[in-house]
Amino acid sequence: MEENDDSGIGPARPSNSSLTPSSERADEIFLEGPRSRFEEFITLLRVMRDFLRGFRTLHFVGPCVTVFGSARIKRDDPNYELARKIGAAIAQLGFTVMTGGGPGIMEAANRGAKEVGGRSVGCNIELASEQAANAYLDRCVRMHYFFVRKALLVKYSYAFVVMPGGAGTLDELFEAVTLIQTGKIKNFPIVIMGTDYWKELIGFIDKMARHGMISASDLTLIYATDSVEEAIAHIRSKTIEPFGLKRVARIRRHFPWLGERGLPRTLCVGGTSSVSSGK
Repeated sequence: MEENDDSGIGPARPSNSSLTPSSERADEIFLEGPRSRFEEFITLLRVMRDFLRGFRTLHFVGPCVTVFGSARIKRDDPNYELARKIGAAIAQLGFTVMTGGGPGIMEAANRGAKEVGGRSVGCNIELASEQAANAYLDRCVRMHYFFVRKALLVKYSYAFVVMPGGAGTLDELFEAVTLIQTGKIKNFPIVIMGTDYWKELIGFIDKMARHGMISASDLTLIYATDSVEEAIAHIRSKTIEPFGLKRVARIRRHFPWLGERGLPRTLCVGGTSSVSSGK
């Protein structure tokens, strides 16, 4: 569809462009440039629908720790077992384990949480591949837009654990670092695990500080370790006391007619009103 506007000359759009594109093309269409005002309005409604679905599904999951990592890691990979252990330890600390909801590292972390009776949630993305949710989720919300998904993975979390992964994991890592660095979110801990895999990246971050591209103090935003015990101790010291979190024995009332869903467990980390108080 060609933009009917006198503001300039641009390429014509295909005449068969759809107002309700397939979900795997949602980001492509959103980012392809200006379209007609009506089509842009429809896109806005679709983005709002993604956010609303996420808010209603995740509002009662409790304070989370988000685990990032590759969907391509197999179950016999040592990093799968490491993610499973950190997922279990996060749940035992009292947090809900949140991931992208897919296979690989995400499945391992969710699985670890479920195996110790903890809470496990996922924020999945519609893709042509790697879109199936794993089997270890209490709640899963599926997004059309990547930027909505990333916002939700950050919104509910008090800490971030970064396991080996690819471009998407790097994107998520530096999204969290940038938000903390610029004061858009509080100084939540970021733990990198799989240090042999990440050693060149860690060295490059040090190089950025040496060249003045980031502040030397920014180096303290990331804590690298392969020890589950050290990772949990770091998360505990940087979250529970600084943000006034505590265990509670009740959950807030949810309203099914608003699309809200509570979780059956009543033990979580939270403030006096049964939700986290530091965000």
